[in-house]
Amino acid sequence: MKVLQTPIKKSDLLSSDIVFDGPMIKAVVDVKKNSLAIDANMHADLEQLLLSNGSEQDDLWGINLYPEDPDEDFIEFDSMINIRPRQGNRSRDVEDIAIQEKIKTIVKLWTK
Repeated sequence: MKVLQTPIKKSDLLSSDIVFDGPMIKAVVDVKKNSLAIDANMHADLEQLLLSNGSEQDDLWGINLYPEDPDEDFIEFDSMINIRPRQGNRSRDVEDIAIQEKIKTIVKLWTK
Protein backbone atom coordinates (compact mmCIF):
# COMPACT_ATOMS: atom_id res chain seq x y z
CA MET A 1 0.00 0.00 0.00
CA LYS A 2 1.21 3.47 -0.75
CA VAL A 3 0.16 7.06 -1.02
CA LEU A 4 1.55 8.40 -4.28
CA GLN A 5 4.31 10.97 -3.86
CA THR A 6 5.00 11.44 -7.56
CA PRO A 7 2.72 10.94 -10.59
CA ILE A 8 2.62 7.47 -12.10
CA LYS A 9 2.05 6.38 -15.69
CA LYS A 10 -1.17 4.49 -16.27
CA SER A 11 0.84 1.65 -17.75
CA ASP A 12 2.99 1.51 -14.59
CA LEU A 13 -0.14 0.91 -12.51
CA LEU A 14 -0.07 -2.59 -13.98
CA SER A 15 3.19 -3.16 -12.08
CA SER A 16 1.41 -2.55 -8.77
CA ASP A 17 1.69 -5.25 -6.14
CA ILE A 18 -2.04 -6.00 -6.31
CA VAL A 19 -3.73 -6.02 -9.71
CA PHE A 20 -7.14 -7.64 -10.09
CA ASP A 21 -8.64 -9.15 -13.24
CA GLY A 22 -9.70 -6.51 -15.69
CA PRO A 23 -6.92 -5.43 -15.01
CA MET A 24 -8.07 -3.23 -12.15
CA ILE A 25 -6.30 -1.45 -9.28
CA LYS A 26 -8.16 -0.36 -6.14
CA ALA A 27 -7.53 3.21 -5.00
CA VAL A 28 -8.79 5.73 -2.45
CA VAL A 29 -8.83 9.48 -3.06
CA ASP A 30 -8.71 12.22 -0.43
CA VAL A 31 -10.67 15.02 -2.09
CA LYS A 32 -9.50 17.61 0.43
CA LYS A 33 -5.77 16.80 0.43
CA ASN A 34 -5.70 15.86 -3.29
CA SER A 35 -3.98 12.56 -2.49
CA LEU A 36 -4.28 9.10 -4.04
CA ALA A 37 -3.51 5.78 -2.34
CA ILE A 38 -3.12 2.54 -4.30
CA ASP A 39 -2.00 -1.08 -3.92
CA ALA A 40 -4.28 -3.00 -1.55
CA ASN A 41 -6.70 -5.91 -1.60
CA MET A 42 -9.42 -3.76 -0.05
CA HIS A 43 -10.40 -0.11 -0.26
CA ALA A 44 -10.79 -0.16 3.53
CA ASP A 45 -7.05 -0.84 3.93
CA LEU A 46 -6.21 2.20 1.80
CA GLU A 47 -8.77 4.22 3.73
CA GLN A 48 -7.02 3.28 7.00
CA LEU A 49 -3.64 4.23 5.54
CA LEU A 50 -4.92 7.69 4.63
CA LEU A 51 -6.67 8.12 8.00
CA SER A 52 -3.40 7.28 9.76
CA ASN A 53 -1.77 10.01 7.64
CA GLY A 54 -4.23 12.65 8.87
CA SER A 55 -7.06 12.40 6.34
CA GLU A 56 -10.68 12.82 7.44
CA GLN A 57 -13.24 10.06 6.78
CA ASP A 58 -15.68 12.39 4.99
CA ASP A 59 -13.00 13.28 2.41
CA LEU A 60 -12.15 9.70 1.37
CA TRP A 61 -13.73 7.95 -1.60
CA GLY A 62 -13.01 4.50 -3.00
CA ILE A 63 -12.52 3.97 -6.72
CA ASN A 64 -11.20 1.37 -9.15
CA LEU A 65 -8.74 2.20 -11.91
CA TYR A 66 -8.65 0.36 -15.23
CA PRO A 67 -5.33 1.40 -16.84
CA GLU A 68 -5.95 -0.41 -20.14
CA ASP A 69 -9.37 1.16 -20.72
CA PRO A 70 -10.05 4.43 -22.56
CA ASP A 71 -10.13 7.61 -20.47
CA GLU A 72 -13.92 7.61 -20.07
CA ASP A 73 -13.74 4.09 -18.54
CA PHE A 74 -10.49 4.52 -16.58
CA ILE A 75 -12.21 5.37 -13.27
CA GLU A 76 -15.02 3.38 -11.66
CA PHE A 77 -16.66 5.09 -8.66
CA ASP A 78 -17.53 1.87 -6.81
CA SER A 79 -16.52 0.83 -3.30
CA MET A 80 -18.11 -0.33 -0.06
CA ILE A 81 -16.43 2.57 1.77
CA ASN A 82 -18.57 4.97 -0.26
CA ILE A 83 -21.78 3.88 1.49
CA ARG A 84 -22.38 6.72 3.92
CA PRO A 85 -25.97 7.81 4.35
CA ARG A 86 -24.96 10.60 6.77
CA GLN A 87 -23.33 12.31 3.77
CA GLY A 88 -26.23 11.53 1.45
CA ASN A 89 -24.39 8.73 -0.38
CA ARG A 90 -26.54 5.61 -0.05
CA SER A 91 -24.82 3.33 -2.55
CA ARG A 92 -21.38 1.95 -3.36
CA ASP A 93 -21.13 4.50 -6.18
CA VAL A 94 -20.05 8.10 -5.65
CA GLU A 95 -23.43 9.70 -6.36
CA ASP A 96 -22.47 13.39 -6.19
CA ILE A 97 -21.35 14.58 -9.64
CA ALA A 98 -19.25 17.37 -8.10
CA ILE A 99 -17.32 14.84 -6.01
CA GLN A 100 -16.89 12.62 -9.09
CA GLU A 101 -15.41 15.58 -10.97
CA LYS A 102 -13.06 16.36 -8.07
CA ILE A 103 -11.94 12.71 -8.03
CA LYS A 104 -11.30 12.81 -11.79
CA THR A 105 -9.18 15.94 -11.38
CA ILE A 106 -7.12 14.38 -8.59
CA VAL A 107 -6.61 11.10 -10.47
CA LYS A 108 -5.52 13.08 -13.52
CA LEU A 109 -2.91 14.89 -11.34
CA TRP A 110 -1.44 11.57 -10.19
CA THR A 111 -1.70 9.46 -13.38
CA LYS A 112 -0.19 10.30 -16.74
